[in-house]
Amino acid sequence: MSSDWSDPRPMSPHLQVWRWHATMASSILHRVTGVANYIGAVAISVWVILMAFEAEGSVAFLFEGWMAWVTRFGLIALTYSVSYHWLNGLRHLLWDAGKGYDPKGSNLRSILIIFGAVIPTALIWLDLGI
Repeated sequence: MSSDWSDPRPMSPHLQVWRWHATMASSILHRVTGVANYIGAVAISVWVILMAFEAEGSVAFLFEGWMAWVTRFGLIALTYSVSYHWLNGLRHLLWDAGKGYDPKGSNLRSILIIFGAVIPTALIWLDLGI
């Protein structure tokens, strides 16, 4: 079975063809944080509903012993996720205005947002004093 395909280029973009850069990582991270934010919002909603029905005992284990550290890590990760998603959303608004499409600037802004989301996360958690 022979193919009539004579073009030497790949038939579709493939991971082996593309070089990774910050904008690609930022795009993937934006999608991942969107899903994480959704899951976090559902979890916090369930927690609030349980508290409304005075079911403190059913979630009290989340704040006792070693599980308290796991819960704290999860909440800090969720805070980073929301911070990153929000900052990257601002970058998307800039793109909607037709600004910031140059590759070097786009990569730089991606890196700044990935690491810059640590700042609001730290400010929130340091202000909480937890």
